[in-house]
Amino acid sequence: MARTVWVHATVNIPENVTVEIEGSKVKVSGPKGTLERDFSHAKGIRIRTIEDEEGKKVLVETFFANRKRKALVNTIAAHIENMITGVTKGWRYKMKIVFSHFPINVKVVGDTVEIHNFIGEKAPRKAKILPGVKVQVKGKELVIEGIDLEKVAQTAANIEQATKIKDFDRRVFMDGIYIYQREVAA
Repeated sequence: MARTVWVHATVNIPENVTVEIEGSKVKVSGPKGTLERDFSHAKGIRIRTIEDEEGKKVLVETFFANRKRKALVNTIAAHIENMITGVTKGWRYKMKIVFSHFPINVKVVGDTVEIHNFIGEKAPRKAKILPGVKVQVKGKELVIEGIDLEKVAQTAANIEQATKIKDFDRRVFMDGIYIYQREVAA
């Protein structure tokens, strides 16, 4: 099996963003907030900042990489890029409330989303909102926003999972709350 001598990926750092790297810990600060991430699980991967004629960049590199380490370099670079997008613009998920039989009522109570009258159930279903994520109910739509892509996506997944139907024909009972749009919040 052939190994590549030097595998690297670069991520541009915008003017209004600062990136601090301490070992394998990356801290990205921008106008919307600060995100921190630990990449110590990635053995043999080096992360550092460089400056060239185009500006400041984050360099993720490894030497004599097999297939998994090559993929890991690009994955870490993508995570850092998502962190930079989060602290400059933010992330937004939009969800649609769909019902045909019983009208669903959705409320945000503290750090949970309560779904009342789902398929006529008396007890409300609940979904956890992760810290740093804002959920707004606008008619038959939910808007989930935050700077950490993973927390925003997990909150949307929690809400979608809370309205999952079991033991019903999915062709007839399409009731639920579904993600229909993922975007950069800017």
